[in-house]
Amino acid sequence: MDYKFLGRTGLRVSPLCLGTMNFGPRTNEADSFAIMDRALEDGINFFDTANVYGGGETETIIGRWLAQGGQRREKIVLATKVYNGRDPWPNTSRLSARHIRDACDASLRRLQTDHIDLYQMHHVDRDTPWEEIWQAMDLLVAQGKVVYVGSSNFAGWHITAATETARRRGSLGLVSEQSLYNLTARTVELEVLPACEAYGIGVLPWSPLGGGLLGGVLNPGGGSDGRRGADAMKGRIESKRDQLEQWEKLCAELGEEPSNVALAWLISNPVVTAPILGPRTPDQFTNSLRALEISLEAETLSHLDAIFPGPGGAAPEAYAW
Repeated sequence: MDYKFLGRTGLRVSPLCLGTMNFGPRTNEADSFAIMDRALEDGINFFDTANVYGGGETETIIGRWLAQGGQRREKIVLATKVYNGRDPWPNTSRLSARHIRDACDASLRRLQTDHIDLYQMHHVDRDTPWEEIWQAMDLLVAQGKVVYVGSSNFAGWHITAATETARRRGSLGLVSEQSLYNLTARTVELEVLPACEAYGIGVLPWSPLGGGLLGGVLNPGGGSDGRRGADAMKGRIESKRDQLEQWEKLCAELGEEPSNVALAWLISNPVVTAPILGPRTPDQFTNSLRALEISLEAETLSHLDAIFPGPGGAAPEAYAW
């Protein structure tokens, strides 16, 4: 396994991150355990979850898996998130110092661990000052409950504001950003990716298969989830049918499953640390590992840009002279 540094830190993580959103709601506990066991066997050491996945059930499942021992906790880099709450009562969501503290303690209980390796703000909170947010995060770090802090769904401006505030406080600041990023959603190339590159922040793309569009939806026998995707996303598929036909034809010429080519495209970007997988079954997870063996030639990358044009590069050159 060719491990990568998480942003500018000395922390080494696998080039694929195991996303656990399906654990509980769509994947039973036995299969969830099997996927996590297989991940360790194959050298995947980066696990991502959130306090609200499955209404907290997902973290609980991971906690029971960790409680089995066998150095499971020591071997993984465990990431979870804070922002949303499960209760409509005031102060049970967003990023006040009060909620950050309470949410962290609740996640630690569910995960049955004494620390979170990467604690991520799930969304920007426009109502809470950065000084308050960093005061809370710095306290968690000082208490040993959190090691690194990351963000998710931030704009380039939010990344800059958060990072500069942390610098003034003498804090390490953000080390990662989770963004929606795939061949069909490339807006982050304008400002988010350049900001992350400038500040040494690792990018963790979520929905790397475009919600299933890039998984081989036109061929019921191809991809890991083709027929389900075709039934559930008919409108989306029809709106992009021309692109998807070109896409699946190219993947067939490469002799690779579309889902793995989509992951390999993200992995080829030096700003990307690890795309986040979202397997529902052990087989889906196992099939995804093939992406680590795919090397895309420059001609193929250019072909992909032609099929799925990005915004034209980084801002402002992408929209100005």
